[in-house]
Amino acid sequence: MNATPPAKRPGGRSARIRDDVHEAVLDLLHSDGWGEITIAMIAEHSGVHQATIYRRWGSVPGLLDDVVTSRLLTTPMPDTGTLRGDLETFAARVAESVGSPVGSMYLRATLLASKNAGEAHEYGFLVDRGLEIQAMLDRAEKRGERVPRFLQLFEIVLIPIYFHGMFFAAVGPDHTKTLVDRLIRIVEGVEPEPMDGYSRTFAEHFNAGNGYLGSDKDQSSRKMS
Repeated sequence: MNATPPAKRPGGRSARIRDDVHEAVLDLLHSDGWGEITIAMIAEHSGVHQATIYRRWGSVPGLLDDVVTSRLLTTPMPDTGTLRGDLETFAARVAESVGSPVGSMYLRATLLASKNAGEAHEYGFLVDRGLEIQAMLDRAEKRGERVPRFLQLFEIVLIPIYFHGMFFAAVGPDHTKTLVDRLIRIVEGVEPEPMDGYSRTFAEHFNAGNGYLGSDKDQSSRKMS
């Protein structure tokens, strides 16, 4: 009689390594806050050899990118049928995510990855989400709605949500609706657009590696009927 083979753990060794390393990163973010995280620290905390971590992720920013992508950016973009509905739902989801028990740790991972990344592809979590946001705006434009530029949405709605979540208390649904309402009022010309350098800096940074945002001139001149 043949012996019954041992049951395999779902996902196999590769999945276990990924889970162990991800948990180690989150534990280090929780305990060390904004301190520097190294491959050696992650290896010691996870029990996974440094060589394995380097071979799979290449660098700390690459690993942080994977953590954020797999743990934070998994919520599908809304498709409610109206731009306002999409924006309000999306903003509320972002605020809820940032305000969750582990949301602040993911936010730290995002910022640490951005701070330490040396190559454009290591910003994958931002590029992927940016493309999804742009697709949401494109759908609204095809419906005949007046839509904001991607960078207007980023600056007027998302930055305040992340800022509050990082330094103060997470914003609630009433606050996110106010941010969205202000964005729509700007798009409709009811309220003047703020003049500062956040959008230009953001666009120039990503244009250097990806180009999907278009030039600063393109972003400024894009008009929606």
